[in-house]
Amino acid sequence: MDPLARTPKPPYYAVVFTSVRTGADAEGYAATAARMVELAAAQPGFLGIESTRGADGVGITVSYWDSLDSIRRWQQHVEHLLAQEKGRSTWYARFRLRVCRVERDHDFEADA
Repeated sequence: MDPLARTPKPPYYAVVFTSVRTGADAEGYAATAARMVELAAAQPGFLGIESTRGADGVGITVSYWDSLDSIRRWQQHVEHLLAQEKGRSTWYARFRLRVCRVERDHDFEADA
């Protein structure tokens, strides 16, 4: 899987989820995070995802969507709602969610 999402020509939307982990239930967190990526990828309007977490526990996940309606539907997905609840009660010390409209993008790839 390419670590950088292949997104279409703008406009589209990015959901930026920045979090600080508590360190609790690392195994449960990892399994749920993998499931959320799997579920999100199956949702209409999903375009891709990029995610990283530093040794300090700070993570940034950016998911890309074709519309605000697609984002709303994902936000209300039953399994996603359960994961959000568990995140607040167990996995996250804090987080911030930002929804952005991507107006422009460009890329670079060095010759191999």
